[in-house]
Amino acid sequence: MGNQRFEKDVTMPSVWQARKRISNIVSETPLISSPKLGELLGASVHLKLENMHEIGAFKIRGAANKLLSLTMEERAKGVTTFSTGNHGLAVAYVANTLGVKALICISNRVPQAKVDKLQQLGAEVIKVGDSQDEAEQYSYKLEKEHGLTVIKPFDDPFVIAGQGTIGLELLHHLPHIDTAIIPVSGGGLFAGIAFVLKKNNPKIKLIGVSMERSPVMFESVRANKPVSLKEQDTLADSLLGGIGLDNQYTFPMVQHLIDEFVLLSEEEIAKGMAFMLHEHRFIVEGAAATGVGAIVSGKIKEAGKEVATIITGNNVDPSVMKKII
Repeated sequence: MGNQRFEKDVTMPSVWQARKRISNIVSETPLISSPKLGELLGASVHLKLENMHEIGAFKIRGAANKLLSLTMEERAKGVTTFSTGNHGLAVAYVANTLGVKALICISNRVPQAKVDKLQQLGAEVIKVGDSQDEAEQYSYKLEKEHGLTVIKPFDDPFVIAGQGTIGLELLHHLPHIDTAIIPVSGGGLFAGIAFVLKKNNPKIKLIGVSMERSPVMFESVRANKPVSLKEQDTLADSLLGGIGLDNQYTFPMVQHLIDEFVLLSEEEIAKGMAFMLHEHRFIVEGAAATGVGAIVSGKIKEAGKEVATIITGNNVDPSVMKKII
């Protein structure tokens, strides 16, 4: 895996440093077994419960690592970000913890439950347009006009290293892991975990999962360059959004590290959400259920003996869960 340009900025030491840096804000999450999924897949299947964080999503890791890396001068000016929800929640939570002003730019597609949480955390919420790309443009406008620091949702070495700490925890509790099923959106989560796992064992199988509706990273990998797609409504709303046509890190990392890409229909995502509720008593958002949905729907054709998937978050609108139940 050597001689990749991203390895200059994303390294194992940077991931270990992230683990130490965020330790006062971010707690390690549980890894539990799922016997029923194990039966379906013919393997030992484990669930990494990132839904157990204070904000209910893994994004707190990358946000914490980035914000804690800022200078005191940068913190004093404040931060801004653009997000389909969970990254915004993470930035708002960490900024509030550190006493830093945060302006969160989101699209009108973000569920009201996430908007309410952002405001409860003391962040200023700015709704812009119908896509993450439009929210992103406004966030950079704030940076230019007011000197705020943009906290990117995924395409940043500090954010990737922060998400990579999940990989360290997986290896600690499941040293013989040979297959990881990871949700893919902008690629920060996949890139971070995949980098750590492949460094430990180049033979490990890394499966990316996303939705059939507007799977930007999937189409970008297929086109061999970042592409832009019109967003469509989906249960996996946290996976919506562009990856940036000038993507520097997550696109080449996903392209280089992914072994298989699986896309799920809305029905298959719903099956994953229902499974988590009925079998494990967890209410999770659509994006978090994509790995489980892929297994339940028979989309994972070949896996090893020790499998883990990431339950990325629980920030789902109650009205959506009523339909699933």
